[in-house]
Amino acid sequence: MPGVRLRVDSAVTATLARTTPADPAECARLLAEAAGDRRTVRITGAGTKSYLGDAGATDVELSTERLAGVIDHVPADLTVTLGAGTRMADVAAALARAGQFLPLDPPHADAATIGGVIAANSNGFWRARYGGVRDLLIGTRTALTDGTIARAGGLVVKNVAGYDLDKLLVGSLGTLGVIVEATLKVLPLPERSDGLVARFDRPADAFGTAHAIARGASRVDACVVERSAEGSWILAVQSQGGGPTVDRALRDARREVATRHGDATDLRDELGPMRELPARAIEGALVRVSLPLAASAAFAESAIGLEGFAALVVDVASGIARVHLVNDDDAVIRDAEALLLAARMVGGAGRVERRAEHLRSRLSTWPNRPNGDFLMRRIKDAFDPAGILEPGRSAFA
Repeated sequence: MPGVRLRVDSAVTATLARTTPADPAECARLLAEAAGDRRTVRITGAGTKSYLGDAGATDVELSTERLAGVIDHVPADLTVTLGAGTRMADVAAALARAGQFLPLDPPHADAATIGGVIAANSNGFWRARYGGVRDLLIGTRTALTDGTIARAGGLVVKNVAGYDLDKLLVGSLGTLGVIVEATLKVLPLPERSDGLVARFDRPADAFGTAHAIARGASRVDACVVERSAEGSWILAVQSQGGGPTVDRALRDARREVATRHGDATDLRDELGPMRELPARAIEGALVRVSLPLAASAAFAESAIGLEGFAALVVDVASGIARVHLVNDDDAVIRDAEALLLAARMVGGAGRVERRAEHLRSRLSTWPNRPNGDFLMRRIKDAFDPAGILEPGRSAFA
């Protein structure tokens, strides 16, 4: 690429050049040159979610690591504007100095960059309480393959009506453009954070308790059920806010636990391991499904009966479940397909979120074409007519 400072990264093949634009304008110029030369581009932040999708080989790796930092923070407006390469841990530290926080708790939260979190639509257990990436994102600047920088949304929480182009970028996995800047809503830091862990012998009791807590008048921040291959059914509840609010939420939660004969203790670090299941699942396959809330318990029971079952985590408030499978290759593939079919049978949907490298050729992320595939392809063609961005990463790229 003429005029582009490229270096070979020893972590990839010698044919993959790596570039780190210093600003949005340089990023857009690099994309335009790549499009003109028909060079394919992989976009990376911290690389924490490189396992997502079915990405193929590319000519260039474009890193957002230099597009980092707090660009603007207006505490009175409860907004912050960040470079896409800003790590979540740095965002948390900067906001905490002003007594605020970004209410996102995705996997890989410390190392992940804000651009990667948006591009992957990476949400955690706080989603039901505070909203997900789509709800918190109010503005973006994106470098496009024609060399321009598109701005969408704004810098305030209440924006004008119209097409919300920000939403196209959420979950796009870098296939439409390179997010270089994002503006998000923030909130005051909670006065207190506390929780409990309860253990049950039967899944019906664990999920019955979880559903009662999630639907209760005392709203909690997280309500999660976990099961390992050897362990019991574990319910973890987290509440944040003012002291009386947290006390009431936990009092109500303990009452529901006692009603179903659970054994409750104080929450310590149980949410961390549950949230980081995608980081731990480097063997076999990790299947992620979105379920109707009423179907969670039955799905969980069927999952633990699979030959290769290793772990299960269900965000009860949102219906998102992850199942880790570990076995010989044929069994893992068979079990993964069974889980995806089970999700579809109850009106849900799913994908293979992560799998061992040697399984990529045999187990695709989306075994079935997603609904609206033809519309997504038209959007892809409009934003990236040369098809250089993240080939194969998504179901339509």
